[in-house]
Amino acid sequence: MSASPQAQAPAKATGFKFPFWAQIVTGLVLGVLFGWLARSQDISWLKTTLEQVGDIFVQLLKLAVAPLVFFAILVSITNLRKVNNAARLASRTLLWFMITSLIAVGIGLAIGLLTDPGAGTGLTPADGKEPKKTGSWIDFLTGIVPKDIVTPFTELNVLQIVFLAAVAGIAALQLGSKAQPVLNLAESVLELLQKALWWVIRLAPIGTVGLIGTAIASYGWDLIGKYATFTADVYIGSALVMFGVYPLLLAFVAKVNPLQFYKGAWPAIQLAFVSRSSVGTMPVTQKVTERLGVPKEYASFAVPFGATTKMDGCAAIYPALAAIFIANIFDVQLGIKEYLLIAFVSVVGSAATAGLTGATVMLTLTLSTLGLPLAGVGLLMAIDPILDMMRTATNVAGQAVVPVLVSAREGILDKEAYAAASSSPLDESAPADRTPVVAAA
Repeated sequence: MSASPQAQAPAKATGFKFPFWAQIVTGLVLGVLFGWLARSQDISWLKTTLEQVGDIFVQLLKLAVAPLVFFAILVSITNLRKVNNAARLASRTLLWFMITSLIAVGIGLAIGLLTDPGAGTGLTPADGKEPKKTGSWIDFLTGIVPKDIVTPFTELNVLQIVFLAAVAGIAALQLGSKAQPVLNLAESVLELLQKALWWVIRLAPIGTVGLIGTAIASYGWDLIGKYATFTADVYIGSALVMFGVYPLLLAFVAKVNPLQFYKGAWPAIQLAFVSRSSVGTMPVTQKVTERLGVPKEYASFAVPFGATTKMDGCAAIYPALAAIFIANIFDVQLGIKEYLLIAFVSVVGSAATAGLTGATVMLTLTLSTLGLPLAGVGLLMAIDPILDMMRTATNVAGQAVVPVLVSAREGILDKEAYAAASSSPLDESAPADRTPVVAAA
């Protein structure tokens, strides 16, 4: 008598599984502990080790940024031909990017006006210094078009890389079947890059120890004391957007369960908090967005587009608060005109942040538009790594929210997949034939 199917099935392993989110939390705790130990006991070798571990992790992420952005944008544009009403989806995506940015900058301005974050810090204009890298509208507009093809990749100018990829993608659409061999190659290269970047992402818990440990060892808690109000403002403003505005939009605009969104999107949000890079987090953001029921062809456009332009944390909340902070220090009065300019810059100029670690270019663009001293940027550089974690987490949450909103409004969201999205994609072994993260099936 043949054995039953149940008897023939191999037994599943029941060993303990340490989930990825728990690995990240463990890395955060160890980073704080080692950082405090290195600072309090003046252990130079430990501080150096933490710094090197963090730098290596960030550098590994940056290695993939230039080719990843180019091929992701190229493939995402060409994938739009597989989507019905592609132009409508693209325009609705951009519209919701703008709406959520306006809401975020409004929250940043309101918190800044209520708290006066620069008052009582003891800082003076003499404590600031002009940044090495600045942004202006002329630089922003003229800097979109590269002088050659190589420099944007060697200097990691993401905005110019996006421009090149967009031109190539549109040209490929115009050529049609003649461009198919190039598109096949692009999808294969993109899959290769995604695979390599997943290996780097798996190192995030170790990178977390180095990055958090370096921040604590270098700055300690004394520095945060001077910036206590400003730091709290950035974190509170980001939290209000991430856990207040987004859930309301999901509940009343998309008409889906907001808690379910965070169950599905949390792996991307936590990685963004650690890596401080929207582009570095993009493969995870892409995967969780698809798991939340957003069609792959649309997600492969919306997520790369958002990773380079959708910055509610870095380009809306932070510049609004920073402008008020710097105005307090330099004793400059801001009026309705200046607040409207801050909102305008946040919506139109957010692409200047380009999804990379830090928001210095966006801040200098805002300050130059307002006529505030660029030396004020130097007042915030020391505290920037601590602020950037929460800013980037907010960025990435928004980059996943908007595709869900648009898909739900257009009736293309898979509600069953949305309801089932709960586990971290990093905790599951992918089958051999899994579709690439960004390339469409």
